[in-house]
Amino acid sequence: MNVFEVIKDLFASSGFAALTWQQAVMIGVSLVFIWLAIGKKFEPLLLLPIAFGMLLTNIPLGNIMAEPVGKEVGGLLYYLSRGVKWEIFPPLIFLGVGAMTDFGPLLANPSSVLMGAGAQFGIFFAFGVAILFGFTPQEAASIGIIGGADGPTAIFLTNKLAGHLLGPIAVAAYSYMALVPLIQPPIMKALTTKEERRIKMGQLRQVKQIEKIVFPIVVTIMVTLLLPSLLPLIGMLMLGNLFKESGVVGRLSDTAQNALVNIVTIFLGLSVGATATAEAFINPKTIGIVIIGVASFAVATAGGVLVGKIMCRLTKGKINPLIGSAGVSAVPMAARVSQVVGQKEDPTNFLLMNAMGANVSGVIGSAVAAGVLLTLFGA
Repeated sequence: MNVFEVIKDLFASSGFAALTWQQAVMIGVSLVFIWLAIGKKFEPLLLLPIAFGMLLTNIPLGNIMAEPVGKEVGGLLYYLSRGVKWEIFPPLIFLGVGAMTDFGPLLANPSSVLMGAGAQFGIFFAFGVAILFGFTPQEAASIGIIGGADGPTAIFLTNKLAGHLLGPIAVAAYSYMALVPLIQPPIMKALTTKEERRIKMGQLRQVKQIEKIVFPIVVTIMVTLLLPSLLPLIGMLMLGNLFKESGVVGRLSDTAQNALVNIVTIFLGLSVGATATAEAFINPKTIGIVIIGVASFAVATAGGVLVGKIMCRLTKGKINPLIGSAGVSAVPMAARVSQVVGQKEDPTNFLLMNAMGANVSGVIGSAVAAGVLLTLFGA
């Protein structure tokens, strides 16, 4: 056998020979996401592991998502993805989010819950659109939750209602969370005037520690008694927050908001990206989900801003409508976008803390919306 035949045989057994155009497209998409994460710094903690998981799963013959058959061992990401499939990772992410979240801005300005509620309109808008396009109510509910910009909740609900759509819905939800700085500003500017964007809001009152301690306990009891299906998400979110606010378990709080959430983010991001196989994504149904998902997110942003405009009028110009866009659940990315857009109009304007009130309201709001959908359409 001469050297040319060796090279020919080597190529024939390589991934290059088995590469399909669909896989090539998905590899190209993953490279774009990697560029956005590194080059544009669009939430790289989320986007980079998702993008690399997408890259790995579309390398032919790698079998990184292969299921175990008999005594044959499955692929690495198959086992990691059990944390998504068995609903382990989303509650653990919520535990970390709770430990990192300050509900003080919400307690200091309870009216911000209205903007968080307004942003959930995108979920029900997308639900209606998905029904019109022929999706079942269970599928439509899972697609709609993308508008909440809440990846763990989207995974949790989709696992319950439409597990066969977990891949495209999870990737869409997390991708839109990461692309908040790209998607939201044009909508915010289109719906507000220059004068509205320049409105300065007063400093929030100092919230007492006892209020912060009581809040997660009361929310857990009230929300989970009303919607028991939300116990894993709300329970872990509020436990993490109680760790933070109690002041007596600093080590647990530090672990939840650093080591634990970082480890789970790596595993969750890789697992979500690994669901983006060419077979699952290059089809009309998935493209429809992606389009409806981005429309859902856009309407959610618009809903929050419009509620902010109404509140601006009712308070005679004391509320900057930009903070309404933070009513989506992407914490703290959406609040930071409100701050950035406001400071582009007036560098002395600081909206972050006020926007955080709407932002943390969105976290609870999207979970409640998911609970309602699960109650209505669950088995």
